[in-house]
Amino acid sequence: MPGRAKSPAGIPGWAAEDHAAAYAVWHLTAPDTASVPDARRFFETAFEAEPRPCHCTGYYEPELSGSLTPDARFRHPLYALPPDLPPDRPWFSRAEIAEGDLLAGRELVWLDSAIEGFLAQVQGSVRVRVENGTVLRFGYAGKNGHPYRSIGQELIRRGEVDQNAMSADAIRDWCAAHPNRVADLLATNPSFVFFRPLDLPETLGPIGASGVPLTPLRSLAADPDHIAPGTPVWVECGAQQALFIAQDTGSAIKGPGRIDLFCGSGAAAGRMASGLNAQGTIHVLYPRAAG
Repeated sequence: MPGRAKSPAGIPGWAAEDHAAAYAVWHLTAPDTASVPDARRFFETAFEAEPRPCHCTGYYEPELSGSLTPDARFRHPLYALPPDLPPDRPWFSRAEIAEGDLLAGRELVWLDSAIEGFLAQVQGSVRVRVENGTVLRFGYAGKNGHPYRSIGQELIRRGEVDQNAMSADAIRDWCAAHPNRVADLLATNPSFVFFRPLDLPETLGPIGASGVPLTPLRSLAADPDHIAPGTPVWVECGAQQALFIAQDTGSAIKGPGRIDLFCGSGAAAGRMASGLNAQGTIHVLYPRAAG
């Protein structure tokens, strides 16, 4: 349950934070706000902090090999939104999409791994390096409206992977050992994510639900019903102790204390994200009441 609100100045570790770095990220979601000379004082005077327990995980932007044309190696596409996707009800499930080849002609790029394409959907963004070395950026465009179901939990339920050993790499290893069963596993998650090309320089992170580029270890995904977009959130979870900004959302990120920390792009960020799964505490910074 949430605790009593207090000044952020009383949060353990607060004084050692780089408040200017956090302010720069916060300012992306509030561009009309004037710059301030003292970021720490700004957060301490403009906000009050409400503590609550949290479940913290991590996510990242994968970088994969791909091709703009299919061949024997690259045969697993990422797809654009279908033109007939209804706004108010579920479209076809993942299994129905595959069985009916319902997205033919909507291919954006081809990958060399079905499971990596699936995991890119889970992350919601991806960099794809094509044959000439060009890096293409793709971001979240929408989904088919079905609930997300974890394939990791499905492997645990089947007794294929021990719960204590479950990770993204454990899923990859299982898929490599059982290539003929991958399609069946993926079909157990009816949710399907569509992508759109992004015109972004390599130096910027992917675009989050707030419409701004995500910043590694400064941006987080939260449930907008409980933490409004743009809200500063002090995170104490595992090795993480820092001020993040809520700039994204996620299908599996639901509830008042559920957060997902953006770890960056590429393999190293993926390893960091995979290792983040812990209980902790967050302090949600709400605007201080006038007077």
